[in-house]
Amino acid sequence: MPETRTTSLRIDIWSDVICPWCYIGKRRMETALAQFEHADEVELHWHSFQLDPAHAKGHRVPVQEMLATKFGAPPAQVNAMQQRVTDLAAAEGLTYHLDRAIAVSTLDAHRLGHLAAEHGLGDRMHERLLKAHLSDGEVLDDLDTLIRLAAEVGVPEDEAGDVLRGTKYAAEVQADIDQAKRLGITGVPFFVLNGTHGVSGAQSAETFLAALEQARVRRDG
Repeated sequence: MPETRTTSLRIDIWSDVICPWCYIGKRRMETALAQFEHADEVELHWHSFQLDPAHAKGHRVPVQEMLATKFGAPPAQVNAMQQRVTDLAAAEGLTYHLDRAIAVSTLDAHRLGHLAAEHGLGDRMHERLLKAHLSDGEVLDDLDTLIRLAAEVGVPEDEAGDVLRGTKYAAEVQADIDQAKRLGITGVPFFVLNGTHGVSGAQSAETFLAALEQARVRRDG
């Protein structure tokens, strides 16, 4: 008998590398996938999204200061907001140090993500960039930092440098953002399962697992 080819189950994920909820959502998705009987059929595709597309390239400001300005909130309120998300992250096995986080333009980091995807390293690159910003206090618009992070996950250092010193993949980043607008995505993380099921935000692993099952049933229907 001829072999039966298994159709993949595609997950498209819009995310920003400085988004604390995106890292939590990634972990919860991974928890769901670990419980999903057909996880070997899943293909992850990361898409760029910028929480603040107007953030000027080269402008660096502590996230705590940025949030205080954005919300008109006193430091104590900002600290409470950050502690809440830090506690939720800890429940997923993540260690946040948001007091070290620096708000920057994420365009170059997203361009790097597209390069990594060309090498089959999109998921590992996105993971490393999230950790770098949210846990390690790395500055994600610094050229040398981005090249080092790329090399850590297996992206050729010289290739990363060439891309980051130019404008390659900027169009791909914008295409992701434009597609998000067409889909009505206004916040991240946002997951699209097989083009049929949307999961908005850092939902629970149980919610995500149910969506995976529904998408598989519809695919096989």
